[in-house]
Amino acid sequence: MKTDLEYLKNYYDKIFKDGVEIGCGCEVPHLHPEMDNALKKVDSELFGSVSPLPPDLDGCTVIDLGCGIGRTVFAAAFLVGVKGKVIGVDPREGLLEVAGSYLPKIMEKFCYKKPNVEFKKGYLEDLSSLGIEDNSVDVVVANEIINLSPDKKAIFSDIFRVLKPGGELCFSVIVADRRVPERLRDDASMVRACLAGALYCNDFRRLLRDIGCHDYRMICEQAVLNCDPDWAVRVGLTTFSHRVVRTFKLPLEDICEDYGQVAIYRGTMPGFAEGFPLDDHHLFIKDKPMLVCGNSGAMVKESRFGRYFTVLGETSLHYGPFDCS
Repeated sequence: MKTDLEYLKNYYDKIFKDGVEIGCGCEVPHLHPEMDNALKKVDSELFGSVSPLPPDLDGCTVIDLGCGIGRTVFAAAFLVGVKGKVIGVDPREGLLEVAGSYLPKIMEKFCYKKPNVEFKKGYLEDLSSLGIEDNSVDVVVANEIINLSPDKKAIFSDIFRVLKPGGELCFSVIVADRRVPERLRDDASMVRACLAGALYCNDFRRLLRDIGCHDYRMICEQAVLNCDPDWAVRVGLTTFSHRVVRTFKLPLEDICEDYGQVAIYRGTMPGFAEGFPLDDHHLFIKDKPMLVCGNSGAMVKESRFGRYFTVLGETSLHYGPFDCS
């Protein structure tokens, strides 16, 4: 069942009124080794936070959800190169107009004869209405914006619809250690801080499971802090954490299973000569064989990262649950 677009319009108009800044203030680490260089090439006037752009983007098609005035989009445009494409999606027309006004100048700065960027006004919950086709995108990124959505299941479902098989979703999200009290749902400051819409961490896991995403990996996590003296009174014992998460459009299992597989990183990914961190507990050292579960093996073999790895062993022989310790 599709989300009602008129409801979404009224909902987002209310949240984004007066141009109030959105987000909890947590910084997203730069995952791409050239991200600092890319941002230096983007005009300093394009302020704001950035989405977590993963590495190895050359030639990729990338979508930035909640792109705002385009800071992440333009950085991604540099990182994907002339053969790649970046699509920025946002419901805020005013911000997209600002982003579009910078497009010619930044493309000239990159020495691109033809723009590789497109901005689309629309809702994250309904990418199909923007003409984004099934299995057409390599990477989708987002920074906290999913927390604002009244229909998170629709967002994730549409993301996995547009991703190519083996495509990556890399995003930041705020989760809570319990279900957020109902009284906070209408607290304007909590909504704009992306906290009122924070999912209980296990409900977050269940939501992804229900759309067929059985394994996601945390890259990093930090506590969300606030200096507001009324903070404790308003949230009670609820604590929030800001996570950077990645997952892939792959037929993953709901627990780590042991197939006796070994993954070897060849050290050939640009910017990662000595090792590649898949997540917060998988660092693949160059040329060092590493036992992996079936899911980790699939993530580094059947995604765009596969050209940098040798994975030995198939999934025809099963040895039981994988010992993640």
